[in-house]
Amino acid sequence: MTHTTILLTGASSGIGRATASLLLEHGYHVIGLARDFSKFPCKDKNFTAIPVDLSALVTLPSFLEQLIKEHGPVDGVICNAGKGRFASLEEFSYAQIRSLLELNLTSQIYLVRALLPGMKQRKSGTLIFMGSETALDGAKRGTVYSASKFGLRGLAQSLRLECATSGVRVGIINPGMVKTEFFDQLDFQPGVDPDNYILPEDVAEAVLLVLEARYGTVFDEINLSPQKKVILSPKPANK
Repeated sequence: MTHTTILLTGASSGIGRATASLLLEHGYHVIGLARDFSKFPCKDKNFTAIPVDLSALVTLPSFLEQLIKEHGPVDGVICNAGKGRFASLEEFSYAQIRSLLELNLTSQIYLVRALLPGMKQRKSGTLIFMGSETALDGAKRGTVYSASKFGLRGLAQSLRLECATSGVRVGIINPGMVKTEFFDQLDFQPGVDPDNYILPEDVAEAVLLVLEARYGTVFDEINLSPQKKVILSPKPANK
């Protein structure tokens, strides 16, 4: 699969970095969006790194319009960017609620709004949303995060129906606890045994599976989880 252009958000770390690396190995051209690429100084000629803060909603539409002019058209979009914050609802400030929802949900809607018309016009394309196991079941201390992921799942399901006759495939991947930097700023983490977490490379393989499926076949939803759900809270102290 060559000369296929994929736009990937959150491309500089964790699942995004693993996905970018795997797609590059398979001959894709990857346009990566992230705030900071210092953790992923990729020199592959098929990787285009574009720094952007997707939570800057006021300027995001004009940024996306310019991106399409300079780098479009794209054959697939992977909406992977997001952040986690877990606390009881009353522990969130109003600003923190808005910030989490704007990045995890609203920016994804903006992104697809900008790119979907071109895909429909070309009658081809693949949209992949990165959901979460919290998009399937609510979780204690996960009110706002779960709300953002439930919203993303609803977006994917609705777009799946909306795009069925236009040649655009839409699906969502819902990972459980993935061993990434996601947990660096949180007060919990998955257990230390290999069956307590999944790896970002596991999720990247699911993305590749969706992209390379026979055209006309859609993976509506993929749920990935570790064999055993073990949560360490609080996290063990570093020694």
